[in-house]
Amino acid sequence: MVGFGPAYVPPSEAVKFVGAGTSACIADLLTFPLDTAKVRLQIQGEARASAAAGKGFAVKYQGVFGTITTMVRTEGPKSLYSGLVAGLQRQMSFASVRIGLYDSVKQFYAKGSDHVGIGSRLLAGCTTGAMAVAFAQPTDVVKVRFQAQARSSGHARRYCSTIHAYKTIAKEEGIRGLWKGTAPNIARNAIVNCTELVTYDFIKDTLLQSTPLTDNLPCHFVSAFGAGLCTTVIASPVDVVKTRYMNSAFGQYSSVLNCASAMMTKEGLLAFYKGFMPSFLRLGSWNVVMFVTYEQLKRAMTAANHNCTTIL
Repeated sequence: MVGFGPAYVPPSEAVKFVGAGTSACIADLLTFPLDTAKVRLQIQGEARASAAAGKGFAVKYQGVFGTITTMVRTEGPKSLYSGLVAGLQRQMSFASVRIGLYDSVKQFYAKGSDHVGIGSRLLAGCTTGAMAVAFAQPTDVVKVRFQAQARSSGHARRYCSTIHAYKTIAKEEGIRGLWKGTAPNIARNAIVNCTELVTYDFIKDTLLQSTPLTDNLPCHFVSAFGAGLCTTVIASPVDVVKTRYMNSAFGQYSSVLNCASAMMTKEGLLAFYKGFMPSFLRLGSWNVVMFVTYEQLKRAMTAANHNCTTIL
């Protein structure tokens, strides 16, 4: 994103767009069980609150690996990848926009200046994050619903397949149901995008200017890990509210603010950081895999495109 040497050939917009979506899908494939564990832990407090009201209580999960172990034992290994198809659909439409267009939007706000300030980077992160949600919200809703539903014998599964989920949600909740939670998701992704991309951009720029590191794997790894940590700390509260609201039954919460208020009243402030460890493990590893893969894909695709152009 920054710090390229003068001999480096910048990747085209198409390369960034396709490379971002592909890299995000690869990262999702490797880290999806952690994301599923995060969702289960985030909605667990909601189940506990229902139990207090006499509505019964679902499986109790303890920690990241305890959650994964419980899910494998009670629902089978496939449950860890429940919602993967919708997740990959989400990444191809979502990451392609929010990551692939970031550099271009950043340069737009910087008006072509060689020096890009923090303000232009933050604006670019907010813009591409909001644009991505507008395209990919239905896939995110379906992904969360799949990850949240249990497969054990005591639970009736709401959705049998990805297509069935899209149809059922649209039928029972209307088309608006597929865009449920758009407001918290825009807020979350504005925060995530700004923190993730701007932090990666800033750390990478600083490392290239102030350390012996070059624009290569070690630099990408450190930058991505730092971005994952910062993103988890800042975005966790919004992420928990988003997950609860998107997974809620029709009419359970009157609004996003009502959902957040109910969490604070019934579960306290710590409820907003439920699933923090799996969130960090997932975002940290996801960022490392995605950014390292993205950087390498951009170079490989640009080199291939350059070679083809030279031959022709």
